[in-house]
Amino acid sequence: MEDKNIDKGCCCHTSKHRSEKEYKDLMNRLSRIEGQVRGIKGMLEKDAYCPEILIQVSAVNAALNSFNKVLLANHIRTCVADDIRDGKDETVDELVKVLQKLMR
Repeated sequence: MEDKNIDKGCCCHTSKHRSEKEYKDLMNRLSRIEGQVRGIKGMLEKDAYCPEILIQVSAVNAALNSFNKVLLANHIRTCVADDIRDGKDETVDELVKVLQKLMR
């Protein structure tokens, strides 16, 4: 049996097809975050002052939170909305569980 959600670009709970633009945007964000983390590592190797490192760690945390917000918004606009239209109410339960984990 073929999963019709794959054709629509909707998540099938194991994978998600993303548009090229969405994929590039997310990858660019992660690459910047990766560079920030490497920068923090370099600061530590150069014995940087603790508050300076802490500020950079805070910037990485903010960047990761921003990444999560973009990914979550895309998920709601595509996977969740499509599943609700298709009568798959369990997707709402899944979303609630994800939000609970994000808010720890």
